[in-house]
Amino acid sequence: MLSESTNGAGGTSGGGLAVPMAWLCAEYVADEVLRAAALVVPGSLEYRAGLRALALTVHLTEDPDRPPGGRTDEWLRHTAYDRPWPPWVEERLAARRAAGGGDGPDLALAHTAWRRLRETWIRAADLDGGTDAGPGCAPDEDEQVWLPAWKLGLPLAHLSLYLR
Repeated sequence: MLSESTNGAGGTSGGGLAVPMAWLCAEYVADEVLRAAALVVPGSLEYRAGLRALALTVHLTEDPDRPPGGRTDEWLRHTAYDRPWPPWVEERLAARRAAGGGDGPDLALAHTAWRRLRETWIRAADLDGGTDAGPGCAPDEDEQVWLPAWKLGLPLAHLSLYLR
């Protein structure tokens, strides 16, 4: 991913406006993946939840010492159902802050996305339970529960990546 830069020529010195290039690139990738999968309507709450979850995953897996590309498998692993995604996000955000990421614009946008995913609740089908039919059965879509947005956005992000 690209690092932060300013709106002028040269580095971030000189008091120019810092542009969160890493976050904007992660959001762009997430948007492209979700639009290509066409699972939900762009702009809907579900879409925004998936966009934030996938953008966070993309952003937090970036390693400046590795060349970009070929990370779909890594993103799929992090968004898989059996993975503890919320603790992973918290750990990565804390590690970035401790590593000198400070409150830069990329980290600030990542924190905002995570806060919105935790604090926004969406009424949706219960994806974690509610079926007595056994494993492998689809959830009863008539049984609606309130879920934090990340619980709906994460499977949407995973499925969109899988369909990529």
